[in-house]
Amino acid sequence: MTVTQSLYHHFQRYRTLQTDQIRALPVVILMPHSACNCRCVMCDIWKDNKNLKQLTEEDVRQLLLSLKKLGTQQVVMSGGEALLNPNFFSLCEILGQQGIKITLLSTGLTLKKNAHSLLRYVNDIIISLDGDEETHNYIRNIPQAFQALRDGVSYIKSINPHFRISARTVIHRINFRCWPAIIDCAKEMRLDQVSFLPADVSSHAFNREVLWSDQRKQEILPEKTELPELEYVIENLVERYNLEIKSQFIAESPVKIRKIYQYYAAFYNQGAFPYKKCNAPWVSTVVEADGTVRPCFFHEPLGNIREQSLEKILNSDKAIQFRKELDVANNSTCIKCVCSLNLSPGKKLT
Repeated sequence: MTVTQSLYHHFQRYRTLQTDQIRALPVVILMPHSACNCRCVMCDIWKDNKNLKQLTEEDVRQLLLSLKKLGTQQVVMSGGEALLNPNFFSLCEILGQQGIKITLLSTGLTLKKNAHSLLRYVNDIIISLDGDEETHNYIRNIPQAFQALRDGVSYIKSINPHFRISARTVIHRINFRCWPAIIDCAKEMRLDQVSFLPADVSSHAFNREVLWSDQRKQEILPEKTELPELEYVIENLVERYNLEIKSQFIAESPVKIRKIYQYYAAFYNQGAFPYKKCNAPWVSTVVEADGTVRPCFFHEPLGNIREQSLEKILNSDKAIQFRKELDVANNSTCIKCVCSLNLSPGKKLT
């Protein structure tokens, strides 16, 4: 992208935030495959594996028309497990030929098998890391999941030590006590960074047709009596891993790490849910494996790319009205959201 193109793109991003009409779309999240190869305790995606849906090469080629017009710079391949799509690398090639950077979110089970293709077609990988070996395998509900993950990372790093692989960890009742061990495992694997977020227990995301019952939530939420221990773990972590935080090996600041405690405490009316500054519906969108388009993972669908172009969906009267009326600070879905994206018009994507 030339300087002139970059300035124009930044201006269009600014205009989007001002007008609620999508003129630039820096980030798009695609779900190439609906199924998953893990059976995680905090996620229901795998429960619908029999109803397979997946994006096709034709879907992505049609999608590319809108991505080019809106100046999309990064596509995040999410899931399910994106690598289960047999045409995954063909999809990456179509996008990569247009200079779009590709980030893969993965369980990590098949990294070693796909290592050479990943190094060719993907710009970086974010793996799920849930604990030390025993805890990770328990949460993933897959024997040897940790070993497969570690072997895959090691093999890719042996080929290209500079290839970026980071980890994302959902912190919850089952693994918060081994939080330090997660950091140590990430360092041992020679990962480039590790980040943390709380578990979503209150939305329809992650294939929850029916909202979780209180009993199901309590399997993942730390109990009220466990909150002091969670707070102690966090304060000890902030002190013990001060250098890792300063170097941004740990992605979150102490303030953001402490918000994980605040999030769980809010379920017991011990303070408000932590505020998150987010403009995800203005700078990104989610395209699911059946073509469904959402403004983010957690809000209602806006349309389907198999019926209309992405640009038309995002700039339909319905979508524009949604953005105009969305008050992130007070919206019931946003208040309990576990993740956020806040991308200013001038911020460059990494």
